[in-house]
Amino acid sequence: MSRRGFIVLSVVLDAMLVNASIIAAFFLRFGGELPEFNFGAYVGLWPLITVIYLAAGYIYGLYEPERIEGAWEVVRTTFLAVTLGTVLLAAVAFFAGPRFFSFSRLAIVIGWALSFVLLVGWRVAILRLTSIRWPEQRVLVVGTTELACDLAREIEQRHSWGYHVVGMIAHDATEREATRACAVPVLGTVADVAGIVESQGVTRVIVASPVSLRELIEEMAIGNETDVRVEVIPDLYEILIGRLDSTIADIPLMELTRQSAPAWYASAKRLADIVLSLAVIVVLSPVLLLAALGSLITMGWPILYSQERVGKDMHPFRVYKFRTMVRDAEAHSGPVLAEEDDPRITPFGRFLRTYRIDELPQIFNILLGQMSFVGPRPERPFFVEQHLREIPGYRERFRIKPGVTGLAQVSGGYATTPDRKLKFDLIYLYHQTVLMDVRIMAETVRVVLTGRGAR
Repeated sequence: MSRRGFIVLSVVLDAMLVNASIIAAFFLRFGGELPEFNFGAYVGLWPLITVIYLAAGYIYGLYEPERIEGAWEVVRTTFLAVTLGTVLLAAVAFFAGPRFFSFSRLAIVIGWALSFVLLVGWRVAILRLTSIRWPEQRVLVVGTTELACDLAREIEQRHSWGYHVVGMIAHDATEREATRACAVPVLGTVADVAGIVESQGVTRVIVASPVSLRELIEEMAIGNETDVRVEVIPDLYEILIGRLDSTIADIPLMELTRQSAPAWYASAKRLADIVLSLAVIVVLSPVLLLAALGSLITMGWPILYSQERVGKDMHPFRVYKFRTMVRDAEAHSGPVLAEEDDPRITPFGRFLRTYRIDELPQIFNILLGQMSFVGPRPERPFFVEQHLREIPGYRERFRIKPGVTGLAQVSGGYATTPDRKLKFDLIYLYHQTVLMDVRIMAETVRVVLTGRGAR
């Protein structure tokens, strides 16, 4: 079971057991009956009661395995969470008005006791009596300093909750020879991280050595080959530019591999893509027709051409564009990128490229869900394989759908270098918002009308 799945299970069980406890408390208080006058107060408040108790559990870390250090910590945090929830419930019942003032005070006290027993009990029982366990987290610590050793010890203290330190990483061979690994083996240097992550089944990398951070990012390319959570114990610089994501004991952590956008954003973006693409087809149908006629007259058949491109999660698809080059442009050269003043581009094709009209057939790729209006430009498999070998972090851009336009296209030249484009793609990937999408679309319109950045 994944960490997220276990958290969802915890929330659902807590919500059910808290309400079951309060209902049972009314049965106990009123001799097996549920008097309408008193029980009606609970019926009117149960959604708010559920939110209150879950919020109290969140406050005290019941849904964060990182903050649970052992069985007694479960008892302590559950006691505090249930007590806070009960106090807030009593306050709500008192201040919510005459209708809810009939909420039995004794039922509240009994509910507190039952909730505490059940919320502690299921956590202990489910871990000891079933095969369900806290999701295993195999941690690799980068660094061999005293801070790194402290972190390793804190993690190992949480071994019963799924944590296990597989080893530590020295900055280089010299440090590896000189270091004392505080009872945790030193498995290699920063240059070995990618291989160690794969061979040891590492799910989480924590960087405790700021001097190794840049090299680590370049070596792993921020999750280039593996799906691991990468975190750093922040120095002053990281604190100034980032935010705290979690803690282990009193050690703060910042995650470098967190999701780039919330789930609702992807759904909203897909809906907007469908609506806008249909509108564009209707509004720009005369432009599509004129572009097709112009291509047929000046360059002959075919009007369109399709190429295999690499999309989200490295899945291939075929992209459609108006043809702008001479027929069989790569017959002798093989796959090559477009260059400034590329002789293969026809005069009419250059006009189409200048105003980005050649990209319009990709509207149908958007409708099919293969592309979005905004995102990294889709690249051909030949160049993707080349860039993956040569450019650290290039695989990151495939975490989202490619786009007809993107930050790289409105910020750089048409034939700017792949590594420069990647920087813009990563900026968009990690900071994408609805407002940023709107700004890129607006800038795209300006680029189209002025021909800026086209070749």
